[in-house]
Amino acid sequence: MGAERHILILGGTTEARRLAGELDADPGLRVTTSLAGRVAQPRLPAGEVRIGGFGGPEGLARWLREQQVDALIDATHPFAGTISFNAAQAAAAVRVPVLAVRRPGWEPGPGDCWHPVASLAEAAGVLPALGERAFLTTGRMGLAAFAHLEDMWFLVRSVDAPGPPAPPRMEVLLDRGPFTVDGERELLRRHRIDVLVTKDSGAAATSAKLTAAREAGVPVVVVRRPPAPEGVPTAADPAEAGEWLRRCFSGT
Repeated sequence: MGAERHILILGGTTEARRLAGELDADPGLRVTTSLAGRVAQPRLPAGEVRIGGFGGPEGLARWLREQQVDALIDATHPFAGTISFNAAQAAAAVRVPVLAVRRPGWEPGPGDCWHPVASLAEAAGVLPALGERAFLTTGRMGLAAFAHLEDMWFLVRSVDAPGPPAPPRMEVLLDRGPFTVDGERELLRRHRIDVLVTKDSGAAATSAKLTAAREAGVPVVVVRRPPAPEGVPTAADPAEAGEWLRRCFSGT
């Protein structure tokens, strides 16, 4: 790709790690991945790594300028939300090209009983009508939305232990994907789960629970993704991101 270029990847996803590994193998690139720091022991990607926030779009713009970043790739989780808008604003402010890597979302198939909702609060609102024992796979950061559901029991799965506020009747399962269909079947059976709550994260690493729920006839409350920033081009995977980067630096 010519002279050394500095690429900042906003990471924390499998796609971000793959992309960092592919780009770091190019001697013409300096690759830095930024992680939010919400996971105690994150899987570190190849290349340079920084951990922690930037201080909003102004702080990110300042970092891009000071570190002479040539391209910004937002490969955060589809539900990261704020950082994606900060990235779009910061890139526009310093005139750095920006791309969002967004894995395709899940689509319901024959036999699925999905209940799409717009937020965790809406998910909590529909839960009592769907079941009594919920498998909650939305991460530890959003438990407060379900804390008032005192009559329901929750199996909460997260990478790190959640803190309060949280539902009074719950069991915490600390685990990290990818998960298997056999494993998810056993969780549903052993804990007598009658409703599943998930975010539309996409990808295969955590989709096994959807297959297990379909087989067991368990309804699924699916939190839809927040809207992406307008005007930011997207790529479905690291390969597309690499092609975008090559086009950026070739001037085509």
